Amino acid sequence: MREPSVQWQVAPAIDLSAEFVAAVRTYLPDAEAQGQFAATLLWQRGWRDLDELAGFLDANRYQPTSPFAFGEEMQRAIDRLLAACDRNEFVAIWGDFDADGITATAVLWEGLGQFFPSDRLTYTIPNRLHESHGLSIAGLDRLAAQGVSLVITCDTGSTNPAELEYAQAIGLDVIITDHHTLPAERPPVTAILNPRYLPADHPLAHLSGVAVAYKLVEALYETRPNRVDRAALPERYRPLTDLLDLVAIGLIADLVQLRGDCRYLAQQGLVQLQQQCNPLKASRPGIARLLELCKRSGDRPTDISFGIGPRINAISRIHGDARFGVELLTSRDRNRCRQLADETELANTRRKALQKDLLQQVQVLLAQIDLSTTSVIVLSDPQWPIGILGLVAGQIAQQYGRPTILLSEEVSPEGEPLARGSARSIGAIDLYELVQDQADLLHSFGGHPLAAGLSLPVANIPLFRSAVNQALRRQNLLAASILTADLTVTIADLGGVLFRELRLLEPYGIGNPPPRLLIRNCWFREVQTEKIQDWKGGKVRYSKISFKICDETGEFFGVWWEHTPADLPQERCDAIAELENNPYQKRYEIRLVAVQSIAPAIATAPDANWLLDWRTERPIDPPAAVLELRECPRSWEEFHQWAHRARQTGRSLALAYSLPSSKSAEDLWQDWLGLAKFLSRTGEAVDRSQLQTKFQFGDSAFTCGLDSLQKIGFGVTIDQDAIAFSLDESIEPDWNAARQAFVAAVREEQFRQQYFCQVDRAILQAALQQIVLQSNYA
Repeated sequence: MREPSVQWQVAPAIDLSAEFVAAVRTYLPDAEAQGQFAATLLWQRGWRDLDELAGFLDANRYQPTSPFAFGEEMQRAIDRLLAACDRNEFVAIWGDFDADGITATAVLWEGLGQFFPSDRLTYTIPNRLHESHGLSIAGLDRLAAQGVSLVITCDTGSTNPAELEYAQAIGLDVIITDHHTLPAERPPVTAILNPRYLPADHPLAHLSGVAVAYKLVEALYETRPNRVDRAALPERYRPLTDLLDLVAIGLIADLVQLRGDCRYLAQQGLVQLQQQCNPLKASRPGIARLLELCKRSGDRPTDISFGIGPRINAISRIHGDARFGVELLTSRDRNRCRQLADETELANTRRKALQKDLLQQVQVLLAQIDLSTTSVIVLSDPQWPIGILGLVAGQIAQQYGRPTILLSEEVSPEGEPLARGSARSIGAIDLYELVQDQADLLHSFGGHPLAAGLSLPVANIPLFRSAVNQALRRQNLLAASILTADLTVTIADLGGVLFRELRLLEPYGIGNPPPRLLIRNCWFREVQTEKIQDWKGGKVRYSKISFKICDETGEFFGVWWEHTPADLPQERCDAIAELENNPYQKRYEIRLVAVQSIAPAIATAPDANWLLDWRTERPIDPPAAVLELRECPRSWEEFHQWAHRARQTGRSLALAYSLPSSKSAEDLWQDWLGLAKFLSRTGEAVDRSQLQTKFQFGDSAFTCGLDSLQKIGFGVTIDQDAIAFSLDESIEPDWNAARQAFVAAVREEQFRQQYFCQVDRAILQAALQQIVLQSNYA
């Protein structure tokens, strides 16, 4: 076996202007703070405009976006909800079983509960261990039998076209609130609120499920600010801000990009969450008890990502049924909440033990595999617990530097051997695109570029494993895993002043990760294993060591989770760590990430000027050593190819494209079908590149277009780059499947082109830094 390779890099030094550093310093709470570290991080991450900087650093100076920025869809949703309220209809919330879905359900339960009596409102959440994400026919039947006339989804529903058509057929109206993959065409629903319909640079574009749910409630509050006179309901609404702690939990736990309204809602939500840290005064006793159990105060995003979030997720991972998670978050009964929180804590302890066991099992299997020939790790076992596969897949992906797919085998209700599991990616590898290309081998699939869930027949696993490995090898993206340090510091720099300076950038998320600090030429002393117990004093099956880290400037406390003293070097070394506040022990400390001997050189990431942004304006006198990317990419693979080409020729890469004008996917289908019919009649062949240029297709949409034609009876003959069509009228065409597949593929490419036209340069720069460094080590 080849050991997993990890290469270190440190961000390049930046010569910042005194004006920029001084502007950042005005936001720091400590007079002795110089502001250089925070200013460097902000500059590295693309926050360079002083006017925009104010709203980023201070939530009170940010102007939140109206919920009606969703346009007509939001108005349709509000009109239907108010009609249901006035007609006293029975309404159901359909949630999801992860932290984002549970908090979204809680937000709608409390928010809509201000408009609907409790006996006219209900919620349902699928069982993680026995059901998949999303709507189900059986669940819709059950709600219809209960008299429900309106279903509101949260954090789910966009990718359930068959179920939505069924809901329409049985008389159920549906409002979708979601943030996952868009459907190929607008489903037959009353309204669909999904930020993916918005431009990539829109301030609502990155909302998670709970934030979309909150925007729906916010729109209701704005539309009907005064309660209808109904004796069964209180006279006044609860303040809308009461929901923000739930929003912050879901946003941060779901690891979305915290920009625009996402960051604003998370910032304000953390302020609200802090108010729950006193169990005697908390308005949410369930959250208060969770904070008490995880020894957190609720004032930092890590209190969610390492404390509350994993515990909420553990409910469904262990029990399957996550409905009591909503009660835990929303009930005001202190005794009941304490009972539910304690059950949640036990589930989380059990989750940790199962996760450690499964991680060790997977590592044993990987020891028997030649990783030099493995680009994507795909493993399965009938005994693996389905609820924790995603967690372990993420650990393996990071440890071995490869996308990882872990599957548990079971028998479906129809008696078919079925494998179901989770996939996690690394770096800039688009996992969603990678797996979606093998859709013909799958039973179900859904997710996003970094994480996904899937199921497939057990018999298809070997073919699926081979296909995804071949697909990733063709992309030539896999090389050494990269561990990045943002800042180089000494031990003397560590402490409360630096902690509060770095905290200026919180809350962290995608595109703005927690800063990692490189400490050079350091050593360790007073290393000891800490005794880990649960809150009842029981032994916990995971490990942690504590130590003092030293260099020539001083010493500092530190911890390293899931490691033993033997993992620390005896000699001097370099270390990468994150600076933390430990309120339980009332001290600042580092959380160690990695150590290595001093000998290996630490690479420097490409300078920020390596990627030039000419999308809005091309310079009058452009530099010579530049490779211009003039056609908008349709995929990360295309973008990566240009990056490699620029690197190999020693040039900077300039983004010199704009969004191509293109017909709708439905109109392109008609044109595509018409051309195929014409060429089949004439017998003419056409050059592949001419076809792709004419229709502005990338490889993915073009391949799907050919497949779609074959589904409706066209024969496709390819001779080198010449393509000819014929029509076999004896084949019964599957028109609906062909059109839907074509439209979905074209829309996905158009969506990605829109993304590449509007995404911040800093995000593309971060992806390219990793790609370029990978090419150095390939």
